[in-house]
Amino acid sequence: MQIGEKIRMLRLKRNLTQEELADRCELSKSFISQLENDYTSPSIETLEDIVTALGTTLKWFFSDDKEEKTVFNSEDFFEKRYDDSVWTWLVPNSQKNEMEPILVELFPGGEADSDMPHEGEEFGYVLKGEITLTLGEKKFVVSQGDSFYYAADKTHTIKNESESPAKFIWVSSPPNF
Repeated sequence: MQIGEKIRMLRLKRNLTQEELADRCELSKSFISQLENDYTSPSIETLEDIVTALGTTLKWFFSDDKEEKTVFNSEDFFEKRYDDSVWTWLVPNSQKNEMEPILVELFPGGEADSDMPHEGEEFGYVLKGEITLTLGEKKFVVSQGDSFYYAADKTHTIKNESESPAKFIWVSSPPNF
């Protein structure tokens, strides 16, 4: 992005006219216009005055950080189908984040692979049906509307031992799927 284009974008975002920005920086309206159209370049000192008047800093102004996406829809999801299940990653590239939410549908008799002990925690919420959670030597039946939460320091497995499909959200932190 050109400097002028970025200044225009920030000015418009702050609902300022070129004249208002010029007044705040003790510059002329024509200079701001030339700057926004990339006909001239400001000194560092002038640019610093402009970005300060626009409510930001030079560091932010020149950063190439892209805004992280916040809302995801079905077009963003990644789905993997198996004979006994469907796994839908709800946040693309969530492996780089602190947690990884997945929508899992287990068909009758379906099983999530046994997961060996690892660092982190796991959470789930059953949307439909019921699942059997095995955590070490203990078994838990988790039904629609129930949730589960555990430290992942024991071998753990989720299985659908019922006659109906089960659907649940499974969140692992840190990501390990």
